[in-house]
Amino acid sequence: MLLRAATLEGIRTGAVTLVYRRWERARVRAGTRLRTAIGVVSVLAVDVVSSVPESDAALAGYPSSAALLADVPGAAGRPLFRIAVAYGGEDPRIALRVDVDSLDPVVARVARMPWAPAVLRLIASHPEVRAADLAPLAGYAETLVFKRDVRKLKELGLTESLPVGYRISPRGSAVLSRLSGRR
Repeated sequence: MLLRAATLEGIRTGAVTLVYRRWERARVRAGTRLRTAIGVVSVLAVDVVSSVPESDAALAGYPSSAALLADVPGAAGRPLFRIAVAYGGEDPRIALRVDVDSLDPVVARVARMPWAPAVLRLIASHPEVRAADLAPLAGYAETLVFKRDVRKLKELGLTESLPVGYRISPRGSAVLSRLSGRR
């Protein structure tokens, strides 16, 4: 579920606690934790509704239910979902990026991904370079496949996405050193 920057900021501050979407079927469920630009957004409840009370419009960051309904993403004929949300804290990958203790399981996992060491080295030597420019250097025919693999490294706290491109994290540097035989 994509959320606009203003909505995310409202969720972070607690001013926005509801989001509305029109979907064929629910794309999130209660208990989902979404990683976003502000950190984690927790989905507390998901309900199909037929209308939007004025009080809900304010909780969704809109001046009126009419303004909200005019701006709800999704086709007008689809069911309307009311999604209760809350700020769930900082993205846990941020803390993971600097965690260089207990690397054995991470090193073992990266070693099982034959493409990973080369991609880590490439990002380390080319920080802030667009994925479309890095992908061919790494031997990828498709940028989207390259981005998917970088996201796998990001999940392990080894890389960080920047406004343009990526950079390797301290944890990523430590893993690369271990893989190269330098402890």
